[in-house]
Amino acid sequence: MSTDAVPAPERFGWWAELMGRQVMPVSICPYRAAFRGRVEAVETPDTQVADFGFSPMTARRSAVQIRRHDPEFYYLVLVRGAPMTLTQGRRTACLEAGGMALFSTSHPLECDFVDIGRQSRLTLMRLSRATLPLPGGRADLLLGEPLPARTGPGRLLASYLAQLSEAGHDSTPADLARLGAVGVDLAATVLAARLDGHHVLPDTTRKATLLARVHAFIERHLHDPDLRPAAIAAHHHISVRSLHELFRDETESVAASIRRRRLARCHADLTDPTLRHRTIAETATRWALRPGDLGRVFRNVYGATPHEIREQARDADGPPAAC
Repeated sequence: MSTDAVPAPERFGWWAELMGRQVMPVSICPYRAAFRGRVEAVETPDTQVADFGFSPMTARRSAVQIRRHDPEFYYLVLVRGAPMTLTQGRRTACLEAGGMALFSTSHPLECDFVDIGRQSRLTLMRLSRATLPLPGGRADLLLGEPLPARTGPGRLLASYLAQLSEAGHDSTPADLARLGAVGVDLAATVLAARLDGHHVLPDTTRKATLLARVHAFIERHLHDPDLRPAAIAAHHHISVRSLHELFRDETESVAASIRRRRLARCHADLTDPTLRHRTIAETATRWALRPGDLGRVFRNVYGATPHEIREQARDADGPPAAC
């Protein structure tokens, strides 16, 4: 299914309804006006595996939405394109391409599919809470935590998720039933192995988790002019000194990280043909930057002014096609 079959003004609403039916009811907000999305799903008696591609957006599932309808599913997500952040419970997973994590329909959820100028791509595997062979809902201990996807059983599971959609094209119903059972067993193996080592976390792990949460918070609030170290520290219930200490081994400071990300968002907007109606000053303000400083800063970072970058992008697009 694809938004290409839907009139452009109706595409985002159609996609939101589709997500509510196919995955779970969520509130979504696109980063761009021109929204596109597609999904291809393989159904088996034990699970569903679906490949998604869509324009960058944010997604939130609230306690109110859970009370209205909870299908009581777990989902394994495998990122296959632009990075995303996933927050559930007190954990945030910052996932690059190849990263994998678990989330549940039964708890509030925040997802940010980062806008880096291309569509987000991911694969979701649906697992029933009632039939997942793990006792007492113990899988909840892993919600929002990155899962190993490049070694051992995790590598097998990631490969399975990446290839099932293609394999399903020429599989018989009996083949799909067997493949679905294999997938559930693989998922349970990965989760059980992770739970066996899920005891008291060392300081280094807690620090890495907190740092991931801070990075995700910064990404979600780049538009806020009040996004400063003091506000970030207060939100995470730590001191400003502790926040700076957290960044001590990073390649840049808190303030430098915020500035770099805001400039990258401005650069992406200036090269987006659907946003050419927006002035350079409006673009700067959208990402909480001072318009008067943008020309100098852009030249230092990108070697060209915002106007020159926009013109280069326009030239690269070429002339409009003839009717």
